[in-house]
Amino acid sequence: MLPTYTARYTKIDSGYLGQLVEWPEVITEGQSIEECRALLRDAMNEMLLAYRQLQKEIPQGSCLLEQIPVEL
Repeated sequence: MLPTYTARYTKIDSGYLGQLVEWPEVITEGQSIEECRALLRDAMNEMLLAYRQLQKEIPQGSCLLEQIPVEL
């Protein structure tokens, strides 16, 4: 089974900010959500290569996020 990571996207003035929850060093920006998603995948692959070269432990994925509705 392949590990999975949780991506968090935040709307910003220039588009979207994308970051992996379990691996906060993996972060990027894109003008659209689709571009941000693609750039985040590229950033994750580059970080995987760097961690392997440096023989650093790769963070574990599979975080579960849940939105909880609140009545205001």
